[in-house]
Amino acid sequence: MAAKKQSDDRPSTLGALRASAYAANAGRSVKSEIRSNLQARLRSGERVFDGIVGYDDSVVPAIVNALLAKQNFILLGLRGQAKTRILRSIGELLDPEIPVLADAALHDDPFAPTSHEGRTLVAEQGDDAKIAWLPRESRYVEKLATPDVTVADLIGDIDPIKASRLGTQIADERAVHYGLLPRANRGIFAVNELPDLAGKVQVALFNVLQEGDVQIRGFPIRLPLDVLLVFSANPEDYTARGKIVTPLKDRIGSEVRTHYAHTVEDAMRITAQEAWTTRDVNVHVPDYVREAVEQVAFAARDDARVDGHSGVSQRLPISLLEAVVSNAEQRALVTSQDEAVARIRDLYAGLPAVTGKLELAYEGELRGAETIARDLVRNAIGRTFDAHGKDVEGDAIVDWFESEDRVFRLPDDEDAGGWWARMEEIPHLQEAATALAGGKDATLRAVAGEFILEGLHAKRRLGRSEERGYRALDAEARGAATSPTRWN
Repeated sequence: MAAKKQSDDRPSTLGALRASAYAANAGRSVKSEIRSNLQARLRSGERVFDGIVGYDDSVVPAIVNALLAKQNFILLGLRGQAKTRILRSIGELLDPEIPVLADAALHDDPFAPTSHEGRTLVAEQGDDAKIAWLPRESRYVEKLATPDVTVADLIGDIDPIKASRLGTQIADERAVHYGLLPRANRGIFAVNELPDLAGKVQVALFNVLQEGDVQIRGFPIRLPLDVLLVFSANPEDYTARGKIVTPLKDRIGSEVRTHYAHTVEDAMRITAQEAWTTRDVNVHVPDYVREAVEQVAFAARDDARVDGHSGVSQRLPISLLEAVVSNAEQRALVTSQDEAVARIRDLYAGLPAVTGKLELAYEGELRGAETIARDLVRNAIGRTFDAHGKDVEGDAIVDWFESEDRVFRLPDDEDAGGWWARMEEIPHLQEAATALAGGKDATLRAVAGEFILEGLHAKRRLGRSEERGYRALDAEARGAATSPTRWN
């Protein structure tokens, strides 16, 4: 978004700007501006970054320290750790708008222009030079690094046609077609996946920022830019696709390590914040279903069959929760209902949201992504049952199945009323489901009953098959259930 000329009471000429209160900010750098606004937030007790969960005691303080020190910084972390979101949030620390020379090529400070055009405007027009006001959203420039990005893309290139039209030498500053970085002057320039940039491009970055100059096609050009430079990188990329050149690493002020949420509660807050769950059909998702969704990611990060070096993105539970809600929505649409309750078995319907987000180790590749994903869902349900099913009389329920080798089925196409009626024949199941659901309506009680049965299955106390439903474990499976497993 380009700066727009204003017709209100804000200064519209350089002379009016000199006479205004803004003149007190003359010569203030973008890093000083961010520092000042950050100080104000800290004094007022306002959150530094809205929507960033789980980093209050780790990542956020480190970033605050870097910004207070006026340092460029890099965020290092695995996939799905909110690196890009944090970088974009830095833009909220900029002033709502700043004055720029209206007809200059770059976002020139009216009091100290950077570009040749800006210096010429001030020299020729003086206090009559026109001023425009640049909003903060136009001062954040982001580039996803790829191996084909060139110095011309980021810094600029010589434009011989422009030089010919102006009648200048090729080496003249006016013959340069500016790249993204100069156009981010007086703002924030973010580079995602920094190791993917070619080494020579990285060299151009540290030259223009540290020394204030760069050679374009062999011609030295001064570019004293006023920019906060921020980066993100995945440490695994250092060997997989590229690396950060040592001189650039040396010039980056702070290296901040990100991480996944340490607690299930924080992870659930992130997923609830990011997942799209508001549908035309009202879908209620019980707390234990939400927790089970989150536990899938925690289980994957603990599983040796999943490549831990690549990480398990927070996007996994976000996508899985959306799939769970969609399966419940589909059920409501098919049965012409206005609302639905998500069931624990909806997690299995969401397996396509899991398989594509897992980088498998050798053992996992042998078994296949879908098999691993099913194991992870079952593990997650077991973990959740440990937390929510403490008071369930599981022995009595299991004894009922084992006493006469009984089979119990909950048809997917049956409504909650039918499920609840079926559950009456299993001792203590309805009482436990009512307690878990908080004594609410029949649908929530029936879904809670299914969670109890699925939890006992996940803990290898009951068997289950798609055709026959829940049943007692056979002797071999019962022996396996009592043997310790790595992930259970």
